[in-house]
Amino acid sequence: MKDRQSDKAHIQANLKAWEEVAPIHARHNQNELLKRVCQPGFSVLDETATAHLRRLGTKGKNVAQVCCNNGVELLSCKSLGAACCVGFDGAQGFVDQGTELANAAGTDVEFVCCEVHDIPSEYHSSFDIVLITIGVLSWMPDMGRFFSEIAKLLSKDGVIFVYEHHSILLMLEPGQADDPVNWELSYFRDEAYIDESGLDYYGGESYEATPNASFSHKLSDIVMGGINSHLTLDYFEELPQHISNAWWNVEHSGIGLPMSFVMVFQKN
Repeated sequence: MKDRQSDKAHIQANLKAWEEVAPIHARHNQNELLKRVCQPGFSVLDETATAHLRRLGTKGKNVAQVCCNNGVELLSCKSLGAACCVGFDGAQGFVDQGTELANAAGTDVEFVCCEVHDIPSEYHSSFDIVLITIGVLSWMPDMGRFFSEIAKLLSKDGVIFVYEHHSILLMLEPGQADDPVNWELSYFRDEAYIDESGLDYYGGESYEATPNASFSHKLSDIVMGGINSHLTLDYFEELPQHISNAWWNVEHSGIGLPMSFVMVFQKN
């Protein structure tokens, strides 16, 4: 049985670590993003995400994003014609960045600061599409608990769209393109991986960082987390493209490992 007290401690540490890096990310990105979001058709979504969101009929739909970072992906959904858009993130610094970007773009995207397992009930049963993108699942201690909370956001026939790095990558030591590919962790590892190097994955800035915890989830953990939350797996595809800011060594090696995946769960 999962140790909920330990999970809670990891989640709180992660939120603190995430809040710490918000101003650092803003220094790297915010000024440029404030210019870009004002451009017609602004989008940071790649071809895969764009195609799937169009297939799901984003235009005119209510869309939420959990752990939304600075909200640029949600603003991109707005460019695809989404109606009501709400982003949830646990760090006020990133919520503030998202709000500033939405205001600059002149669009009515809402951002809410809350822990992902404690989204206010007023937002339950409100969204046709819930968006989960890279880096979210590995910060969640328990897939069953996570999906059961996220499922509460869905309206009738609503879907959860997941676009993440592949679980197998967490077995490998990340590196630059010319670094060797080294197997580091077991696919079946169930204890938290503690990182003390900070979360500036843009500039690699060194700072006094709160240690953060990540978790290795087998693909079966993710699938069953959704199924056990009364969701139907509607679509699943493993992909070769690299969508993270790490594991350049795996991409460059050309050994043919899956590097990302798409899953779509539908509310029963």
